[in-house]
Amino acid sequence: MSVLLVGEGREYLRERGETLETDLGVLEIPEDAQPGDTLETHLGTVFEVRALRGPDLFEHFQRTGAPMMPRDVGLILGHTGIAGGDRVLDVGTGTGVLAAYAARTGASVVTYEQDGDFAEVARENMALAGVADAVDVRTGDATERLDALQDDAPFDVLTLDTGDAPALVEHAPDLLADGGFVAVYSPFVESSKAVVETAREVGLSEIETLETIQREMDFDSRGSRPSTAGVGHTGYLTFGRLV
Repeated sequence: MSVLLVGEGREYLRERGETLETDLGVLEIPEDAQPGDTLETHLGTVFEVRALRGPDLFEHFQRTGAPMMPRDVGLILGHTGIAGGDRVLDVGTGTGVLAAYAARTGASVVTYEQDGDFAEVARENMALAGVADAVDVRTGDATERLDALQDDAPFDVLTLDTGDAPALVEHAPDLLADGGFVAVYSPFVESSKAVVETAREVGLSEIETLETIQREMDFDSRGSRPSTAGVGHTGYLTFGRLV
């Protein structure tokens, strides 16, 4: 399993047993390295070993595009209650941040990525996160594998980050366990509207759409106010439940 190495204002995510080579020196990472240990490069630079936490996945995963932001992941986990023992179907793997977060709660995840190269990167990211055994990264179009997915059903949560989300929401009643949730990330409000309409047509309940916006606060000698650096909008999240 990977560990985070922190020193001299830098962070590196590496596997135990690997060699870290930087301008700060060469560091052999022991197989038994534990959080709290301090290690030195051959040049005497000290690195602290830290446990890998969720936000570190977002910062250090190899990216194949824009990963889902932690604020969106948090809303999905909070609104669906993904927990240990759950089965999650995740469509639109991308970098794999959401799949890894879900697996780190103790859930088992089946995730689909259409691009074969992206899927391979996601598999490497799952290994880096220590959840390769809990995440089954499949290559292909989930809408073309509905029969197989229905054989795998029921899932407790269905998460979608894909342009054809309405086509999958249409089959949510066949894929979800009773009481299960669907969560859809959409970059455009028109996509969210299509998801909501489909969710209503197939009889899902507790349907709601949220825009995710986050603003940092500035604190200085003059006073305190929200930062004007940016609105912090990422997208729209639509939730529904099979009851």
